[in-house]
Amino acid sequence: MTTGTEAPEAINHPFLRELVTQFRALDAHGAWDRKSDAQLLEPFIVDKAKRREIPIMGDPDPEMLERLELFYNALGLAIEKRCGHMASPIMAMHHEGFGRVVLTTGRLVVVSRHLRDVHRFGFDSLDALAREGERMIDAAVALIDRYPEVARL
Repeated sequence: MTTGTEAPEAINHPFLRELVTQFRALDAHGAWDRKSDAQLLEPFIVDKAKRREIPIMGDPDPEMLERLELFYNALGLAIEKRCGHMASPIMAMHHEGFGRVVLTTGRLVVVSRHLRDVHRFGFDSLDALAREGERMIDAAVALIDRYPEVARL
C-alpha cells in the first residue's frame, strides 16, 4: 500500500498480522492469494479525504459489515493469544449502520462499543489501525487481569 504515511514495518504489527490471518481464512477459493497483505488491509484505511467522499448518512454494504466483523474477530483472537482467555465478539447491527459490539471472556465484558456511521468505519493509516487494535487489546487484558475469576466462569 502506498499511502505514504505508514512505516513499512506497520504491516508486521501483531494485530495487523491477526487481521490478515482472518482475511486469508475466509478465502476458501484462493481469490485473494495474489493480493499482498497491504492490499487486503487497504479497505480499513479511510483517511480524511476518503471520509469526506462518503456521505454522512448511509447504509453499510455487506463488505463493510464483513470488515467490521473481521476487525472484532481479530481483536478477540489477539486477546486470547495475549492472555489465554478466549474473547468472543457479539455484534448487533441495524441496517442503517448503528449498533453495538461486545467481546466477552467468560462472564466478563472486556470490550463494549456503541457503533454508528459504520459505513464510514476506517482508520487514517495502518499505524493508526495497529495502535487502536493494540489499545483495545491492552484495555481488555487489563480487565481480565483485574477480574480473573469472572473471566474464567
